[in-house]
Amino acid sequence: MNQEDKVNKVASHVKPEDFGKVAVLMGGWSAEREVSLNSGEAVLTALLKSNIDAHKIDVKRESIFNDLSEGQFDRAFIILHGPGGEDGVVQSVLEIMGLPYTGSGVLASAIAMDKLRCKELLQGAGLPTPAYMKLDETTDMNYVGATLGFPIMVKPTLEGSSIGMSKVDEEGDLRKAWQIAAKYGDTVIAEQWINGREFTVAILGDIALPVIRLETKRDFYDYAAKYDDNDTLYHCPCGLNEEQESQLQRLALSAFETVGAKGWGRVDIMSDENAKPSVIEINTVPGMTSHSLVPMAAKASGYSFDELVFNILSQTLIKV
Repeated sequence: MNQEDKVNKVASHVKPEDFGKVAVLMGGWSAEREVSLNSGEAVLTALLKSNIDAHKIDVKRESIFNDLSEGQFDRAFIILHGPGGEDGVVQSVLEIMGLPYTGSGVLASAIAMDKLRCKELLQGAGLPTPAYMKLDETTDMNYVGATLGFPIMVKPTLEGSSIGMSKVDEEGDLRKAWQIAAKYGDTVIAEQWINGREFTVAILGDIALPVIRLETKRDFYDYAAKYDDNDTLYHCPCGLNEEQESQLQRLALSAFETVGAKGWGRVDIMSDENAKPSVIEINTVPGMTSHSLVPMAAKASGYSFDELVFNILSQTLIKV
């Protein structure tokens, strides 16, 4: 029995009271705080509609232990994005407290959040990912440009939602792009630009949901395209034939499993002009807003938003 079957079997028999008191962890202190609050409110509303005893916790460094201890919670739904919530930190707190929680564990969360370490691991496992170089104040930008070619994507390694990312078309702009990215952390990478189509694959249990193809009028699927634009297009069905879509789903599952991720998440993939796919990023706590991709893919699989949230929480009842 695969993970999805296990979860569906549990979800079909579980009663709302079986979850006990649920903490919905949102907010936090990363640059993605507002997105997390929006995602968290959507998740909280869905749980309450399912008659689950769910409560909002706006996570603060100084009070997270007390908030969880005094609240006498039985489990947690993590809907924190970025550093502090998606990188293993909050997962560590919950492990120490012995509280079951949604999504990936400490190690997988930390690896997936760190774009540099994640790419190194994917490369080591033989999975395709764009060529890259680490940038700092001593980097020879001429060498970077000559090695990777232009355009180049520059990004901080410990942020999500495309925060701090820049597309660079010429060598003279590389240092400026590095300076922008470095505002969000000390480690920055330059990544080979992939000309082609962008796809995302949502994971639920150990099943890859229908692939979504993203289309934006911007240079890339940046923060504004994700959360502000109304003309960003999401194609599901994605326009690939059955074998091509299956290939992307298999690649996404392999990448997800390689970092040790579990429960639910999302893998972003670029496919070049020759239809060769490359893994761009792995997200262990994806967005759950009105613009978010996991709910779209789940809907294509027959899950309502409320059912998706219930399904994810039900995974905390499965004994590993």
